[in-house]
Amino acid sequence: MLKKRDLHEVPVLFELMSHPEVFPYVRQKATTSDEFYFITKQTIEAEERGELISRTILDEHYQPIGTINLFDIAEDYGFLATWVGRPYFGKGYNGLAKTQFFNELFNETYIQKILLKVRNTNARSLRAVQKLSYVEKANLLYPVLYEQINAESGYMYDLFVIHKESYLSYQQMTQLSHSQVTAT
Repeated sequence: MLKKRDLHEVPVLFELMSHPEVFPYVRQKATTSDEFYFITKQTIEAEERGELISRTILDEHYQPIGTINLFDIAEDYGFLATWVGRPYFGKGYNGLAKTQFFNELFNETYIQKILLKVRNTNARSLRAVQKLSYVEKANLLYPVLYEQINAESGYMYDLFVIHKESYLSYQQMTQLSHSQVTAT
């Protein structure tokens, strides 16, 4: 489940984010709880200005376990960034969060495409992206963006895109398949 970000969740999220298997891949890094409070406050304010969309990922007990965000919103797209805490790896939370977030973005906002830049050394994220049949590798589709994201840091990234039409078609096919299975 997802909810809008708030300052009350900072202590739990900071602890989860600080784990060495999570921290290197978090976009909004903080080394102290106070710094994470400040970043979270800035995130909430930036969302109010329409610069990003940020949600907290919750477990089945409504406890914060990670975040999912659309950063750098420009025209009709933005860049996806998501993380869950180490105790929640491999339990399906990331996939559920993406489905809810993508439904919100494509059905309730003007967003037409979601871009993902994945560090080519991040095996966990690369596997997660490859599981999504509606995702296209976009290094050649958007060569200027591809070059730009790889010029910004010392890391190499692959660029992927989720088009609204592809995602909604996938969702429709999934629902149709599910209804056919339950009807038999």
